[in-house]
Amino acid sequence: MRRAGGRQLAFAFADSPQGSGRAESSGGPEGKAWLLLIANGKEAKTPATREGDTSRLLERVASVRNLARALLKVARNRGAAGVDRCSVDEVVEASRWLLPKLRRELLSGGYRPGDVRRVWIPKLGGGQRGLGIPNVVDRWVQESVREVLEPIFEPTFHASSHGFRPERGAHTAIAEAKRYVEQGYGIVVDLDLSKFFDRVNHQRLLNRLGQRVADGRVLKLVHQMLKAKVVMPDGTRVSTEEGTPQGGPLSPLLSNVVLDELDWEMERRGLRFVRYADDANVFVRSERAGHRVLESIRRFIEGRLCLKVNEEKTTVDRPGNLHFLGFRLTRNREERVEVHLSSRSVQRILLRVRELTPRTWGQSLQACWEQANRYLRGWIAYFRICTEKGARHFRLFDAHLRRRLRMIILRQKGRRPRYLYRHLLARGVSKGAAKQSAYCRRGPWNRSNRPGLTRAYPNAWFSERLVSLWSEWLRLNPPERVSGRQLELFA
Repeated sequence: MRRAGGRQLAFAFADSPQGSGRAESSGGPEGKAWLLLIANGKEAKTPATREGDTSRLLERVASVRNLARALLKVARNRGAAGVDRCSVDEVVEASRWLLPKLRRELLSGGYRPGDVRRVWIPKLGGGQRGLGIPNVVDRWVQESVREVLEPIFEPTFHASSHGFRPERGAHTAIAEAKRYVEQGYGIVVDLDLSKFFDRVNHQRLLNRLGQRVADGRVLKLVHQMLKAKVVMPDGTRVSTEEGTPQGGPLSPLLSNVVLDELDWEMERRGLRFVRYADDANVFVRSERAGHRVLESIRRFIEGRLCLKVNEEKTTVDRPGNLHFLGFRLTRNREERVEVHLSSRSVQRILLRVRELTPRTWGQSLQACWEQANRYLRGWIAYFRICTEKGARHFRLFDAHLRRRLRMIILRQKGRRPRYLYRHLLARGVSKGAAKQSAYCRRGPWNRSNRPGLTRAYPNAWFSERLVSLWSEWLRLNPPERVSGRQLELFA
C-alpha cells in the first residue's frame, strides 16, 4: 500500500509490524473476512446515553463496529482512488491496523481529511460536471458519519423528497408525479439549481446540522470535510469556501439537509411538488399559476438559501414536454397518464448502444453481447416502470441492437465477399440471398439488414444470447389476470 504524502494518512501505516512505510497485506479475502467478523460482532459497552441524546455522537461514529460496517460499504461501492492513489482493496487489506488507529485519531481530534481529487465528466446535453473524489480513508470516515447522522435527519425530511433516501428513489418520485398529473395538475414548474453542489453555504449547512446535532466534535469534523482543498486535474490546489464535494458518501445527505428547508417552505405554501436531489417539479393547474410560483420560489431560493436557479433549464411547461429523471408523463385519449422515456433517455441509450457495438469490434462476438447484456439488464431495471405505450420503443431498441451486431458479424466474417458467401451458405441461406448480401457494394450498415444476414442470424438466434428489453419489460410487468369470480360480477 502506498504511503501518502502529507498529514492525513501519515498515521495509517505506523502500526504495521515492521514499522515501515508499507503495511503488510493481510490479503483481500482475509481483510474483508475480518471486517465482516467485527461488523457482525457485539459492540463494546459504552457509557449509556438517553434516547435522542446527540451530545456524544462522535463515540458512535468512531465505534469499531460502525467503522467496520462503513468500510465494507465503501468497498462494495468500489470507486476510484483519491489524491493519495490508495485503492479500496489496499485500504481493506490494511484495515486491521488502520481501523484502531483511525478510531483513536477521530476520538482525539487528530484526524484531518486529505485533499479531494477533481475530475470532470461530460454531460449528454453539453458541458461538464465536476466530481470530487476523496481518498478512500476519507470516504470511510464520511460513511461512518453518514451512518450516524442519517437516522437522526431521515424522519424529519419531507415525504416528497425522494433522492438519496432509504426505500425511496426515482421510481417513487415518478409514481408521486404521476398521481399529481392524474389529479388534474397538468402544468409543471421544472426547477433546476445552478451548480448546487458547488454553491452550498457552509455556515447555513452547519447551522441546520446544529439544530439536531449537539455534539460539536461531529460538527467540526463535517466542517473539516467541507473545507478540504480540491486538487484540479493540472495539480493546482484550490481552497474551498462554499459547496460540498459531489462524490463523497456524505454529500447526498448534506444536500437533503440543505434543501429540506425548501421542501417545507413549499409545503407551507400548499404546493404539490416532487424533489429528487437538486431537481424539483412543482405541479399546478395553469400556466399563469406556474409562472407566479416560479417567481416566488426563485426569490426564496436566491434570497434565503443563498443558491441560484438555472435560468436555462428552469421552465414552465406540460409534463409531456419535460425530462424528469429520464421520463416524461403524457395523457392518452382515455385520460390515463402514460409514462414514457424522455427524448434525452432515447438519445442516451442509442449513443450507448453505438459505443457498445463499434464497427471495428476486434474481440469475439460473445464478448460483445455479454458486455451489452450487462448494460441492458441495468437499463431495464431502471426504466421498467414505463407503461405499455411508452415501452413500445423497447422493441425498436432491440431491433437496432440486433442490426448493429449483424453488422459486426458482417465485418468479421466478410473480409472477402467469397468468405461471407460461403459463411452464409453454411448458415442455411439460399444461394441467391447469400450472393446478394456478399457481393453487394453498399456499406456494412445497409448490408446488415439484407435478407442474407437476417436469415442467417434471425431474431430467434439473438433471443438465446441477447437480453431483449421488450421481453424483459413483459416479464417485469405481467398483465393483470381477471378471476372467474370477477367476470361473474361484471357479467
